[in-house]
Amino acid sequence: MLSSEPTVTLNNKHGLSVRSKAPVFVLGCGRSGTTLLYHMLLSAGNFAVYRTESNVINLLEPRFGDLGVSRNQRRLLDAWYNSRLYTLSGLDKSELEARVKAECQNGGDFLRIIMEEMARKQGVERWADTTPEHLLHLERIKDTIPNALIVHIIRDGRDVALSTDKLGYIRRLPWDFRPSVMVAGLYWEWMVNKGQEDGLKLGRDYIEVHFEDLIERPRDTLTKLGNFIEHDLDYDRIQQVGIGSVIAPNTSFKAERQEEQFSPIGRWKKAYSPEDLAMFEGLVGNTLEELGYELATEDKALLERLDLRRMRAMYRLYFDSKLYLKTKTPLGQWFVTRDLSWI
Repeated sequence: MLSSEPTVTLNNKHGLSVRSKAPVFVLGCGRSGTTLLYHMLLSAGNFAVYRTESNVINLLEPRFGDLGVSRNQRRLLDAWYNSRLYTLSGLDKSELEARVKAECQNGGDFLRIIMEEMARKQGVERWADTTPEHLLHLERIKDTIPNALIVHIIRDGRDVALSTDKLGYIRRLPWDFRPSVMVAGLYWEWMVNKGQEDGLKLGRDYIEVHFEDLIERPRDTLTKLGNFIEHDLDYDRIQQVGIGSVIAPNTSFKAERQEEQFSPIGRWKKAYSPEDLAMFEGLVGNTLEELGYELATEDKALLERLDLRRMRAMYRLYFDSKLYLKTKTPLGQWFVTRDLSWI
């Protein structure tokens, strides 16, 4: 998948663009290390610094519809101006609006325009996005930003679920009284599987990085990733610049971070009861093993419970249906309007 040969890809607005200037999407299930890796890219230099998630493809485009229509462009810009997404961009409204009016036909165009304007203003040559939910929209990203490079960061689901469960990201169905961390684990599995399924269709424009490799073998991991995106990811420079979570790691476990020997890897070993761990691994154990994570539960009977198979199937149907409604039906505007309230 990696190549040292520079390639040329087609950009839908600007003709030919070399791979070394292509936009990079750092994506993954929430709490998998997307922010850390994104801030490493920013710290490496020559990337526009935008310290937030853009939420353009997953929320803004579905909310405002066809952006080739001037009225929809106006509604999008007005909403964007009234959010921290605009405040953090540092952009000038008049220059931005001229480009949106002339070039914007869809969400990919809008994202490209605002990021290119930030890069121009900051005197750098490329940009990156780190909206985790964009992992569910890879086809749309590649349709509208053809030269996009996709980096999918994957972390042990047992650790991810602990973090997302504490933050209340994923809610159980009303009749489900099992520990909520189980649903967080099922969401992690569904999202990782969806990202892999869509990503592998992209050939050499898609790569997977394991969070644990990034933490334990950062130089080797960054070298491989640097070859993929054709960018110098010098670890020493990244540590010296230290943007955001590179020097102040982001974690929902604030108390644990105060401990001298804190590690973001393997927290699950002390966090689950044996019974809960067996249930968790019974739900998503196959995916954990396929990704190279060793299971702790040895009793196969505990991993093959029929009720856990039914639960997994039910939630996968629920997640699939919700994504379909958000992206393929008019109900999507209701979902994203509610989701936009925090921006």
